[in-house]
Amino acid sequence: MTVIVPDTSIIVDGRLSWLVESGEYENPRLLIPEAAVAEIEHMANQGRASGFTGLEELKKLRKMCSEGLVDIEFFGRRPETDELHDIDAIIRESAPEVNGILVTGDKVQASIAKAKGIDVILLRPILEENRIPRIYDYFDENTMSVHLKEKVVPLAKRGKPGDFKLVKISETPLTDRDISTMAREIIEFAKQDSDSFIEIERQGATVVQLRRIRIAIARPPFSDGYEITAVRAVAEVTMEDYSLSQELIERLRTRAEGILVAGPPGAGKSTFSQALAEFYREQGKIVKTMESPRDLIVSDEITQYAPLEGDMEKTADILLLVRPDYTIYDEVRKTRDFKIFADMRLAGVGMVGVTHATKAIDAVQRMIGRVELGMIPQIADTIIFIKDGQVNTVYKVKFSVKVPSGMIEADLARPMIEVKNFESDTTEYEIYTFGDETVVMPVAELEQKVTTPVEKLAREQVIQEIKKSLPKAEFEAEFKGNTCILWVEERYLPKIIGRKGKNIDLLEKKLGIRIDVRNLNKISKKDETKDKLDVEIVETKNYLTIVFNKAHTGKMVKVYGNDKYFFTATISRKGEIKIGKKTELGGAVKKTIESKGEISAQEV
Repeated sequence: MTVIVPDTSIIVDGRLSWLVESGEYENPRLLIPEAAVAEIEHMANQGRASGFTGLEELKKLRKMCSEGLVDIEFFGRRPETDELHDIDAIIRESAPEVNGILVTGDKVQASIAKAKGIDVILLRPILEENRIPRIYDYFDENTMSVHLKEKVVPLAKRGKPGDFKLVKISETPLTDRDISTMAREIIEFAKQDSDSFIEIERQGATVVQLRRIRIAIARPPFSDGYEITAVRAVAEVTMEDYSLSQELIERLRTRAEGILVAGPPGAGKSTFSQALAEFYREQGKIVKTMESPRDLIVSDEITQYAPLEGDMEKTADILLLVRPDYTIYDEVRKTRDFKIFADMRLAGVGMVGVTHATKAIDAVQRMIGRVELGMIPQIADTIIFIKDGQVNTVYKVKFSVKVPSGMIEADLARPMIEVKNFESDTTEYEIYTFGDETVVMPVAELEQKVTTPVEKLAREQVIQEIKKSLPKAEFEAEFKGNTCILWVEERYLPKIIGRKGKNIDLLEKKLGIRIDVRNLNKISKKDETKDKLDVEIVETKNYLTIVFNKAHTGKMVKVYGNDKYFFTATISRKGEIKIGKKTELGGAVKKTIESKGEISAQEV
């Protein structure tokens, strides 16, 4: 009778039962070390898939024992918790004690056993056609993803990005046993197949790259039930399939070295990144990838790297020694990812980052606060937004020093980032600091607003700063062009202005606007002597328009609601002041009108 002493590796990947079923050994006797059982139990208690597949394998072996196919006995001592990291050594040393043959699937374990003169058998991965996981049965050529959960019928997304349907694969709901069995098959296959990997294993969750399919396995307590989600790229495309302009192709070939490929989940970001990787490879560039999990489908010439020792920063350190021309980073999501991306880009490596975003500008906004604002154009100079599998928007990002749109005075010029539409070369967004805030200003919308977002933000900043300095003072803040007119109670004027204007100068520099300080008490008394102007309110779909006699065109007036001050503005050439209904000010005016209140105005 052959005595077989298995280690943990061939129990958790299902090869021990296969060895018995193969009939290579007649009436074998299995002596399973308690150390191996302890390690499997420890993995299962941590919620790791390997632990559960190991338990299933032990149950299968016990059934085979009851059928007379094998004789099983457990032996040895159970190791203490602090000995779990020495399990391989404990199992290895136990085999000669029972005159058994150590059977393992671990090359290191086998090499050490041979060096010590221990009888050992190294089992090579053996994959048979009938051992292919059943998850493959749910896929056809049009299937993008398969969604399996206990007590729910199997579902699949079929079609292509932007044009797919969620369909039922079967009318019969799956049981927890169905899901757990399939999960075990996937884990066993991944451990034996050289083209498959267990990428992530956590308590209650496992991510497996099964050849071209990425599989996420969830189980309690992480999820409320067993679940398997399998995702596969349905199309292999090239850059020619995207109908890109010749100018963009030339930019990608010669200038763009910091690229963010953005889009919502399932939009086709990874597919485009694959095509871009092949594009650079065909240009004679050395291309590598950084992925977790490694699910990009690329040529053998392109090496795919996972997090080294679970840390993508260590992977980046190795890549800087390898010196690739371009690196595809899939996915750039957390602050640490953006910092690694930035570090590699600033080191001179061409970088393509894949990131989730609802709009193209969101890809830039995700970098704000994570890297220095002025460094963004050097880190990511091109934004490619993917929607429904196609290139939807392309931005180029550049650094400049200018006066922000909506401001007119030259001394307000500041460093800023311009986000331009690549095709039209028009600036769509400006990003700059305003006081303590970082502003992402949509330039096109700015020109359409009656009260600009710049003015609204400036007003809020002024009010905050005045409240800090004068918590008990009464004051009013209004805008005339790019100047803030600040009315403050007379007794607080010296404090807000400061000696030789020092305080107000500091406030102007901090906020980036001019501040004209006036006496609130004098203005109020002056206003009392003035007659109210005749006004008429006209309401349209988007605006409330205050109409004046055209004799007052160009004059500045203060507007009140039930004698409560609202705002100060200049009457237009048409003799009117327009207020957006959706603004805070528009809401206050509309509320006054609806309550039958009076809207009045006085000339300043």
